[in-house]
Amino acid sequence: MSGSLQSPPFSALSSASSFQQGRKLSFLGGSRASNLVFKFQRRFPLIRASSGFSSSIDTGSSNELDAVSRFSEIVPDTVVFDDFERFPPTAATVSSSLLLGICGLPDTIFRNAVEMALADSECYGLENTDMRLSCFSDKALVNVGGDLAKLVPGRVSTEVDARLAYDTHGIIKKVHNLLKLYNDIDIPPERLLFKIPSTWQGIEASRLLESEGIQTHLTFVYSFAQAAAAAQAGASVIQIFVGRIRDWSRNHSGDPEIEAALKRGEDPGLALVTKAYNYIHKYGHKSKLMAAAVRNKQDLFSLLGVDYIIAPLKVLQSLKESVTAPDEKYSFVRRLSPESAAVYNFTELELTKWDQLTVASAMGPAAVELLATGLEGYVNQAKRVEELFGKIWPPPNV
Repeated sequence: MSGSLQSPPFSALSSASSFQQGRKLSFLGGSRASNLVFKFQRRFPLIRASSGFSSSIDTGSSNELDAVSRFSEIVPDTVVFDDFERFPPTAATVSSSLLLGICGLPDTIFRNAVEMALADSECYGLENTDMRLSCFSDKALVNVGGDLAKLVPGRVSTEVDARLAYDTHGIIKKVHNLLKLYNDIDIPPERLLFKIPSTWQGIEASRLLESEGIQTHLTFVYSFAQAAAAAQAGASVIQIFVGRIRDWSRNHSGDPEIEAALKRGEDPGLALVTKAYNYIHKYGHKSKLMAAAVRNKQDLFSLLGVDYIIAPLKVLQSLKESVTAPDEKYSFVRRLSPESAAVYNFTELELTKWDQLTVASAMGPAAVELLATGLEGYVNQAKRVEELFGKIWPPPNV
């Protein structure tokens, strides 16, 4: 990754007047079930990666946020609309959890998007209840995503139903349907990402979709095998959850990949991001790497140079409030770079052409368990949306 990053993985919400009318909406972010995430507007530094190996800041910075923003794009993982002045949102993910948040508030700028989905005549005409509710959900995701895309300059990531996680053709069919719905409201494909769980079937769906020019965002990556297979598939964004891997390692044992990192004296979550980054850049894969579930400033400092870092608001606020003196400007060192990747050594086994069997055999108990837990959460949220839509359909005032 040399110079500025390419277009960011998510789109950006601007300080549009409609958001300054006192309306408030809170969502979970990237380290949990992602709903709405954001980056900074131009009143804050654009967050870009520098190009040199272990490079440092060449000009004095006013605070730590300015300093770290020179190495990686920083994506806050929670948004409260009242926080716009402190951290103006510039990116969005559309998910079942976001739809639940919208429906839980009496007046939000996205409420009409959901009500229009529930009034859609195409969905209304479906006799099968499950198909009708699925249609409503897809329409609602796209309508909300379309509203966000009109407010933001970058890409919008749309969650793909996790119940399809082990069905490659089902994922592809769902993405094609969502893409058609976006096309119907004039949102071009280059503005979109489709968020897919990193099962083998999800990785294979990503490969096929990327071959069509459809951008994918693979999530729930907890092992090098998943990350390498995702990179080989050409996924546009690969998301690794640093803190969740660390949490697992503190309460469990028996995972060879994690135990190898601990034996080297490394944090297993940070070690996985480092290894995946080096693999992507050493072997010329196009994927961008996103580190999620970052828990503290030290995590963030250890990951400087990775393409994207999802950070909690409390960490960002601490960075913003921490002033850096001119003599401290070299304290922030880029940890990950194409140059460091070039000298990283991989084993012959790690350089395999990953397939379903090798990925399954290389995923340790941590990746298996964490992937299953993530899928269960997403599935439950999707079901809750459909149950809610079944209760409130047809919507009022339509």
